[in-house]
Amino acid sequence: MQLPESYLSLVGRVLIGLIFVMSGINKILTPEATQQYMASHGLNTLTTALYVAAIVVEVGAGACLFVGYQTRRAASLLLFFMIPTTLLFHTNFADQNQMIHFLKNLSMSGGLLYVMIYGAGRISLDARERIRHGLTVTVPRT
Repeated sequence: MQLPESYLSLVGRVLIGLIFVMSGINKILTPEATQQYMASHGLNTLTTALYVAAIVVEVGAGACLFVGYQTRRAASLLLFFMIPTTLLFHTNFADQNQMIHFLKNLSMSGGLLYVMIYGAGRISLDARERIRHGLTVTVPRT
């Protein structure tokens, strides 16, 4: 049985959003450890501001991806958030764990680029809003 494209798009978007929401919640639950980790990478003076910004971006934009609201903007924000975080925190390639995180972030970046191009899909708040305004909902085919 082949699942319709709409459901696969939904599942993919939810899976991408989930990792960001969970990461943001983890930061909320472990503020000291998160800020110490940031400081250990040279972010001493901006640690608190960057900590709060990371939570807002990860939870906020991740949740937007999750429900399909302002999806292209959320994916763009997450992609541009991931570029410096990947380069700052995950480039110690001598550490296999950091190499895995680096490659994971590259893969997630690919998923975010895909969402930026093709949008949320038919099962999303974006699609519902387009229908409400009398606009057609089209999903580009490759």
